[in-house]
Order: sequence, then structure tokens, then C-alpha cells
Amino acid sequence: MHHPSKARKTIIALATMMAISTQAFASHHDAITLDAKGKPATKQTIEANNAFSKTLNWQDRDAFKRNQVGLIKPLSWSAANIMRNDYDFIDQEAVADTVNPSLYRQAQLNNTAAGLYEVTEGIYQVRGTDLSNITFIRGESGWIVYDVLLTRQAAEISTRFFLNHVPEGGDLPIVAMIYSHSHADHFGGSRAIKNLFPEVKVYAPNNMTKETVDENVLAGNAMSRRAAYQYGSTLTPSEQGLIDAGLGKAMSTSSSEYGKGEITYVEPDYSLNQKSKFETLTIDGVEMTFIDTAGTEAPAGMATYIPSRQALWTGEMMYHGMHNIYTLRGAKVRDALKWSKDINAMINAWGSDIQVLFGSHSSPVWGNQSVNDFMKLQRDNYGIVHNQTLRLANNGVVLQDIGDAVVDALPESIQKSWHTNGYHGSYSHNAKAVYNMYLGYFDMNPANLNPLPTLEEAVKFVEYMGGVETIVAKAQKDFEKGEYRFVATVLNKAVKAEPDNKAARQLLADTYEQLGYQSETMGWRNTYLSGAQELRIGTQPGTPKTASPDVLAEMTMGSLLDYMAVKVDSTIAQYKPFTLNIVLPDIDETYFVEMSNGNLNNGQVQETHSADSTLYINKSDVTDILLKRTTLKALFEKGQAGLKGDCEVIGKLQSSMTAFNPTFEIVPRPDQGQTVDAHLYN
Repeated sequence: MHHPSKARKTIIALATMMAISTQAFASHHDAITLDAKGKPATKQTIEANNAFSKTLNWQDRDAFKRNQVGLIKPLSWSAANIMRNDYDFIDQEAVADTVNPSLYRQAQLNNTAAGLYEVTEGIYQVRGTDLSNITFIRGESGWIVYDVLLTRQAAEISTRFFLNHVPEGGDLPIVAMIYSHSHADHFGGSRAIKNLFPEVKVYAPNNMTKETVDENVLAGNAMSRRAAYQYGSTLTPSEQGLIDAGLGKAMSTSSSEYGKGEITYVEPDYSLNQKSKFETLTIDGVEMTFIDTAGTEAPAGMATYIPSRQALWTGEMMYHGMHNIYTLRGAKVRDALKWSKDINAMINAWGSDIQVLFGSHSSPVWGNQSVNDFMKLQRDNYGIVHNQTLRLANNGVVLQDIGDAVVDALPESIQKSWHTNGYHGSYSHNAKAVYNMYLGYFDMNPANLNPLPTLEEAVKFVEYMGGVETIVAKAQKDFEKGEYRFVATVLNKAVKAEPDNKAARQLLADTYEQLGYQSETMGWRNTYLSGAQELRIGTQPGTPKTASPDVLAEMTMGSLLDYMAVKVDSTIAQYKPFTLNIVLPDIDETYFVEMSNGNLNNGQVQETHSADSTLYINKSDVTDILLKRTTLKALFEKGQAGLKGDCEVIGKLQSSMTAFNPTFEIVPRPDQGQTVDAHLYN
């Protein structure tokens, strides 16, 4: 390694640079516990929920019956507590006034799924230890495990529970591990399996590692902050707060025995569907046909048919509810048409033979006719969102109106089916996602082409409407009539313009709360209630982070440099141009980095270019820094890293980079002494 004397002077700057580049990647924050009761439902909310209840098919209890089929051993929380399991307040008979009745039913349903279940001969699931299910398939010499939950702790608890209670084969090893797609609640527990069974072979859909790393990095800080709203990270489980996670009861977090939940990642040994839509493999004697579903629920994904069991594993392509075409935390819009077509491809390929459908969430569906009915409704569900959105858009319906219009266009068969309801994704925001995918955010109305920034716009709205006091007086009358959607719109302007106005702040929080109580979609409820909480008492600790060291270790140097470029403040960097080579001897890669016009550019090159400076560091050492096994200072001191050329380059880069604010403001937060209704939160 090159280790010129000047390099020691840059150790602190380099260490700072690397710290800045990785600080947004912690997998968890410590959560808080608020004894939050909330305000009661208003008369108007109760009436709205009762009216909605009359549209629901309460006579259909099939999902509750399926939840109990094949139960071998109920889950003992005293022995396996890794999830927030304080949901005993959920009444299995009645419905709370403060919860949309359809969402409350989903909460009741998910509350009854906890234990070891037999899906069909040789296939078992453990449900209730996490947001997702973990599945075990009997092979010739051992077990194949499919999707491994969100955290290492949940996967270990579930695997030990399975091996201890499965009727036969509990002494056999896990020989293969399969990921259905690139979302953390399906691979996050992988390190537990690898630790228990080091020889396990890992299978994953094509581009799994790249998509896992890429999806939540470049916009990761914003996604994490927004995810805290969507998943209610700081809300208390209660009838006025967190009620359910839609896909399952809740995400695994921590336990007294196993510690804080940790998201992990084991790199695949084999990537599926690299050359074709369908690929058939025999894994430990079990023939499996994999269908590529990339671009539907995840950017890398697949489903699997097992002919010997006449069983279709759908991953997260289908569950007992409507999924997200656009997820509120933020992600690239998913392709609703491809989603519908991929389900149709499964029907065409295996529909005549399937006897059981099972997946990462919810209970299985048994019987060929029932499975086909289920799949066709799910197929048409996503097809309707795509096709009706574009039908309406082609007739001039604009983005703001498209959600309500698509809801009005839903066929009765979809409205009456529980497993197409919007618990995770709503028809409203999914329709807007389809519109945006094809037509973008602009509706062609010139007034919406270049509006003022939000604060300036709010000030002018308040001025035009006669001041905050006038707005609050009018909004109070509309609030009493239950016209919460417009009250929220207008009071948002008022509080934005005058954040110290307690009357406006209090009424807006009350409005968000009632909208949350009426929301069928989990993410809508949590977003409204989180907004109300932050309006009242400010941002609380507990914001989750989207990545983990195991995941980050798989990032290419190019991806890391892309992320660093996002952190560069162009107003500073425009005055600090430089060029830099980064040489990674252990993987024989070289990158040329250039700061020009305030933008950090990078590209892989065959050999070093003429540059102001050259940094020599092994990629394995970069990985060890991300995993906190070493520091850049230690690498320099040991001669394992070096710098040649102008040492000021690193200082220029370091001084141009900014730290993201992990708790940036979403709703106007109260200053000290400006809280309202703080007594609701202990």
C-alpha cells in the first residue's frame, strides 16, 4: 500500500467522511412507550364507520376458519416474545368506535394467527412471531426454509419452535434457504439460519442483492422518517392508536431473552430466473418451478410452484388484502398491470392443478376452486386499479380526483370480498400511483404548474381567507359537521403560516385523529394519528432505519459513492472542485471521482487517471468499516490504506457533505411551551 507521510494528516478528515457516509444506516432506533389514549370518536366518525360497516360482508367468516386449519402447536408468548404482542384489548366480538370496522376485523383476524401450522403434507409454517410467515418444506435430507422474517431473533425463535414441535423431522438440518423478494421482512432473519446451519445454500430472485441495497439507500433517510408515520413507530397499541399492521399483527422488535431485533442479510449462492420467466430446479429432491415477478411487489421477486404438493407459494404477490402499488413511506411506483398479468400467468400455468395457495402473509387457501377464485379476484383487483385509472385519466380525470373516482368504479364483487380490501394499500393512493407512473404529478392545469413553496403559499392563503382566527372559526363549524377532509386541508395552511396558534394546532390534530379513526388502510390510520401526535407534542424517538450492516456490506463502491453524492451540498461544493482515484486492490477495481459544478461524479475505470489524489483501500476494509469491525484511522496506522497526492482533496469532499436530519419536520411541530393536549400522552 502507498502510505506517504502526508496521509496521516488526512486520517481525521477521512474518518469523518466515512462516518458521514454511513451514519444513516443503523437498523433500529430505541423505541419509546407512550401511554396514549387519544380522544373519543366523534358522533360523525361513529356514523361514518357504522355506514361503512353496512357495506361489508360480515357473514363471510372463512378467513377465520382458515386461520385455524392445520394448527399443531399454539405459540407461547412467555417462551417466544419477540413481537409487540400487547393487543389483548382487541375485542373478538365487538368493533371499537375509534377504528374503521373493516380494519378492526383485519386486526381480529391477525390476532388469531400464532403458532405452528401444517399447510399440506411436508409443508409447515410458523405464524405470529413477526409481520410475515416463515415456511418449512421437507426435502430428502432436511428442510428448505422459505422467507425468514424481519429479524435474526424472530427467525431463530421461530426455527427452534418449529424444530421442537414439528411432528417428524425435527432432528433434520435446514439445507436450503429461499428469499421470495427484496424486502427486509423476507430476508432479515437470514443470519439466524446461517448461524444454526452453516452449510445452508441460499437461493434468491435475480438481482436480489442489488435491489435490496439500492431501494432504500439513496432516499433512505427520507424513507425512514416517512416509514415512522406509515407504520406508527411511535404510536401505542390501543383502540385510539396502533391497531394492526395490515399484512400481519406487527413487526418483531425485541425480547428479554434475545435482545433487540436485528435485520441481517446472507448473500445468495444462486440467483433464479436470470435467463427466463420460468425456471425449474430440484432442491434437496423437491422439484420447484420459479416464476419471475420483478417489478410487481418488489423490484426483485418470484413465486414458486411445487408440483409434488400441488402447492403454489406466492410470496407477497397475494395476501388477504389489497397491496401497495405505491407505498406511503416512498419507493418507486410498482407496475399494477404487470402484477395482474403475472398472477394471470400463474393461473394459466398451474391453475388446473393447484390444491393449496400459501405465502409470506395470511393463512393459506385450500381446494382448487377456492384457490382459483382467490387468484382471479386478486388478479382483477390490480387490473381494475390499472385499467380504470387510465380509463378515467383518458377522460380527463386529474390526479387529485382519481382516487375517489376509482373507488366509485369498483365492481361489487371486489367490494364484497374481504381479501381485496385496502388494509395495506388503498385504492385511492394506488390509483394516484398508476396515474403518476404514466402521466406524472402534473395534471396540465396551469395553476398547478408552478405554485408557491408551501410556506409562502400558506401565508397567502391565510391572508386571503381573512386570518387564522377566521379560518379556525369556520373550520370548527365544519369539524362539527364531520367535514374533516377539507378541515384538514385548510387548517394545514393555517398552522403552517402560524405554527404558534394553539387553537389551530389543536383543531388540526383533532381532525387528523378522526380521519385516522375512519381509515380502512393501516398506513392511512397510522399517518393521521402520527401527524396528530406530532402536532400535539412533537416528534418522539423511535424512527426506524432502513438498512443494516449485513445489507450495506454488499454495496458496491459505485453505490457507496452514489450515496455520498446525494449528501453533497452543491452550494458549497461548487467552489471546491477536485479529482480523485479510488483503487481497490483486493477486487481489482478502480474508480475515478470528480467534483465539478457542485456535483460528485464517479465511474469505474480500467486504470487510474491523472488526478489530484489517489486513495488506496481494499473493498473488504470498506466493508469492515461499514460493519464497524475497524476504522479508517486503524487502517492507515497498519499501512492497510494509503493516500497519494493532494491531501486537501479529502478535506474538500468532507466539507462539502452534509448530514441528513433523521427527524425532519413533516407537520409543524410545537416549540417548547406550545404543546397542546399533552395529557393524552404520558
